[in-house]
Amino acid sequence: MKAKSLLYFLIITFILILAACSGQGKTTTPESSENDEGSNKTEEPEVTEKMEEETITITWAKSKAGNVDPLIQAFEEKNPNIKINLLELPDTSAAHDYFVTTFAGKSSEIDVFDADVIWPAEFVQSEYSLPLDRFIERDNIKLDEYFPGTVRAGNIDGRQWAIPRYTNAALLFYRKDIVETPPTTWDELIEMAEEYKGENGTDIGYALQANQYEGLVVNAIEFIEGYGGSVIDENGEVVINSPEAIKGIEKMIEIVQSDITPSNIVNFRELETETAFIDGHAVFARNWPYMWNSALDEERSVVSENVGTALLPAGDKGSAATLGGWMTMISRFTENTEEAWKFVKFITGEEGQKISAMTDGRPPTIEALYEDEDVTEAVPIFGNPDFVETLLTAVPRPVTGIYPEVSDIMQIELSSALVGDITAQQAVENMEKKITEALDQ
Repeated sequence: MKAKSLLYFLIITFILILAACSGQGKTTTPESSENDEGSNKTEEPEVTEKMEEETITITWAKSKAGNVDPLIQAFEEKNPNIKINLLELPDTSAAHDYFVTTFAGKSSEIDVFDADVIWPAEFVQSEYSLPLDRFIERDNIKLDEYFPGTVRAGNIDGRQWAIPRYTNAALLFYRKDIVETPPTTWDELIEMAEEYKGENGTDIGYALQANQYEGLVVNAIEFIEGYGGSVIDENGEVVINSPEAIKGIEKMIEIVQSDITPSNIVNFRELETETAFIDGHAVFARNWPYMWNSALDEERSVVSENVGTALLPAGDKGSAATLGGWMTMISRFTENTEEAWKFVKFITGEEGQKISAMTDGRPPTIEALYEDEDVTEAVPIFGNPDFVETLLTAVPRPVTGIYPEVSDIMQIELSSALVGDITAQQAVENMEKKITEALDQ
């Protein structure tokens, strides 16, 4: 009996244990569902953490010029979860056309892009860019620390669409081992270029940008304004057909067609000018300040120990440097808005601009950096009060909502004049007629 009782007891106990296990499974099914939801909630930080650790690639598109590798490296070190894919376009014109084509198709290929100071109005009107006001306000970006003119270039209808990354005004580079004192007028430059061409391995007296692209307009305006002319006045009137503008263009034609420039000068852009100078071929060269760094680079430049800079030569009215520089904008079609803004904030901020100044020769748009000893030691011209004044007073290109069309008209007519197909007088008459018609449409 005792044995049977013990057997029954064990069987019943086993059945109860099975039932309990079975019951537990049934009762926890809905609870498991709740716990799953709860588990999702408690695991959200882990998911978020994984998302934060996930590498996001930002494509930064810009015109090809200068060295931005140190800038990208510095940003990626501070933001290890964001990688920068650099998309460099051959030149300014190619960059503009590529952006228009890409954004017109609403492509998210580009996240951040550099825009010439003349582009923001066009890109805003076409709805290609993202307004930045909420980011600026949220992160307390102090735009009053920037040169006012550079900030205004990115402000359309009261909203900020672009942050200035660097400003620009061209310099005259010259060989210190050949030239003791640089020329102060265009006539002096012609005379000295003729005299010194051929010395110390040079075969070019003067190099500038004379190819048919935006750089041609920039160079021409320096001659036009230097002799007292203008293209469009503050009232929006076309004033290119003036004796002063004609004289300025005639001086440019004289230089381009003379023996002081190479026979293929109408193919020269910034890169060709840079190469000619750092390879030791040119006595004088007109280029943006970025060339300072490449000219001093001992691995690239054969003239690294003999580089001098000065303000551009003057015409009848004085020295005129066309306002240049680049803004940074965010594509409206980016899928990585926050990461894009982080990058924009860095490269346009004080740290980023200091890196660009020291390693790429880019003139900062933050005024305080011109008093930074590291910056002025790296690029001495940035410590020159005259150069800073030039940046503050540089002449703008024609201010109009149809600037690309105006630029195209000027490029065609100026190119024809430089190769001798038409005179300076005919060029300004054609520009006056075509620009006026374009503005009236």
